[in-house]
Amino acid sequence: MLSTLLSAIAPAVVTLGIGFMAAREKTFSPSDASVLNRLVMRYALPLSLFVGTVRTSRAELASDGMLLALIIGVMCLGYLLVFGVAHWVFRRPAQVSALQALSIAGPAVPFIGISVLGSLYGNQSTLLIAAASLAMNLFQVPLCIYLLSASAAPDATSAGAGPGGLQKVLDTLQTPVVWMPLLGLVITLLGVHIPESADKALAMLGSTTGGVALFASGAILFAQRVQFNPAVWASVIGKNLVLPGIALLLAWALGLPLTQMGQIAVTLSIPSASVVIMLAVQHQVGEQESASVLFLSTVLSVFSMSLFIALLAP
Repeated sequence: MLSTLLSAIAPAVVTLGIGFMAAREKTFSPSDASVLNRLVMRYALPLSLFVGTVRTSRAELASDGMLLALIIGVMCLGYLLVFGVAHWVFRRPAQVSALQALSIAGPAVPFIGISVLGSLYGNQSTLLIAAASLAMNLFQVPLCIYLLSASAAPDATSAGAGPGGLQKVLDTLQTPVVWMPLLGLVITLLGVHIPESADKALAMLGSTTGGVALFASGAILFAQRVQFNPAVWASVIGKNLVLPGIALLLAWALGLPLTQMGQIAVTLSIPSASVVIMLAVQHQVGEQESASVLFLSTVLSVFSMSLFIALLAP
């Protein structure tokens, strides 16, 4: 079990380290991260989300409605809850709260889910990956982008032709990282089959998303160093333990079998997604905190995931 987790998480840690060393050796400056950010946010990530969505069949979505609904519900409601607490209780800026909510409620399932969950659960991982990917691609990321743009300073936002709120919604929907997974969902629900050649062509660039984002995160970590403040630790603990723990309690209350309880807890304890860093760099807010949470949640996820697997072993 431990060797499986290490082999699945190690690539993320190594890629972070390579980015850190590249910045340290001055072969890649932290300011270059903005170039990689444009590549990821404009092309690689939208293609990755689109391909991941169209690969999810209607049959997979209908195979276990309770499991699907629980993962999607915890991720979506978890995002709203974390944002509300961070912004209105702790008075954190809306943009920082939006990123923190994505760090806690958004496991990196669309990026490393196949290697982690596939190694642990085989074919049973398909629905887990589909549920978490749909929640992140179609709800969390679009809402985070909207909150980041809507909370920007007035002089940093473009004047729209209609009411400000409506214009920001329309601007968000026009973002490739938002409309491409929505298009993918429509294609899936209509039962349209994408040719394998087209799937592979689109997936080539899309598959670079996780590695490029993690590399850029490593460069950011070198420039700004890892933070160990209360906000970072709260995010890491919330991501690795609290969110999957809440999902576990809900699964128990709903009477799900022990096997599915373990699958849900492990899925939601996967570390934070690298898309948080890309959004932070794009909007120039919370880069250091987001990179720190990504690094610590990734390193410590080996222990938290092992804990849930051990506690919920059949």
